[in-house]
Amino acid sequence: MIRRKLQAYWYRFGRWLCKVFCVLFFRLRAYGQDNIPKQGSFILVSNHQSYLDPVFCGVGVHRDICYMARDTLFRSPILGKAIASVNAIPVKRGSADLTAIRKVIEKLNLGMGVCLFPEATRSPDGRVAAFKGGFTVLCKRTDAMIVPTVIDGAYECWPRHKKFWSRGMVVVCYGAPISSAQAKAMDDRALADLLTRRIRTMQHKWRKKLGKEPFDYSSEGEFDNNTRSEGR
Repeated sequence: MIRRKLQAYWYRFGRWLCKVFCVLFFRLRAYGQDNIPKQGSFILVSNHQSYLDPVFCGVGVHRDICYMARDTLFRSPILGKAIASVNAIPVKRGSADLTAIRKVIEKLNLGMGVCLFPEATRSPDGRVAAFKGGFTVLCKRTDAMIVPTVIDGAYECWPRHKKFWSRGMVVVCYGAPISSAQAKAMDDRALADLLTRRIRTMQHKWRKKLGKEPFDYSSEGEFDNNTRSEGR
């Protein structure tokens, strides 16, 4: 019990440090926190623009979240212990890691949140790639709410072809959630496509609002015109 409380305090302290870092160097702005369920499990489903995306997604959420990180990161004695202490779960890339999936399901069944990046890799150009369907098993086997989340500006600050990040402005918006019942009523491909469209729509809105040129996804399907107003 004491160890669990200490870990919770450490997580919140780490989140506070990360928030200070993000605000100072990236002028991070988070919107739509009222869309995060106040209790019960939830899954943040986000686009992936930079190495820092788990931090950008997590600092705006005032609940404990666990993350999936590639297992090679845990081989470093210092880095491995650090990311494990903030609820990171090792996952093997390139295969269905059933052990990692079971651990995430356990966390969700305990009422925690999980942050996922279904593109599986960082965007090469800032656009939102079509989501892969593997993540939907977590949506179907738990009662977690699904919160579509968009990150914009992270690509400009730290694109995958650069070794170091640069200052800039990053916006994170948490969109209107999708219920567990709605997710379970859809097949895997339909759910992945819905979330892809919704997050592209949110990105389009925020890029226009920030005076940026929106990405053109017209050749890959229409925007989700039925999406409720996100992140007010």
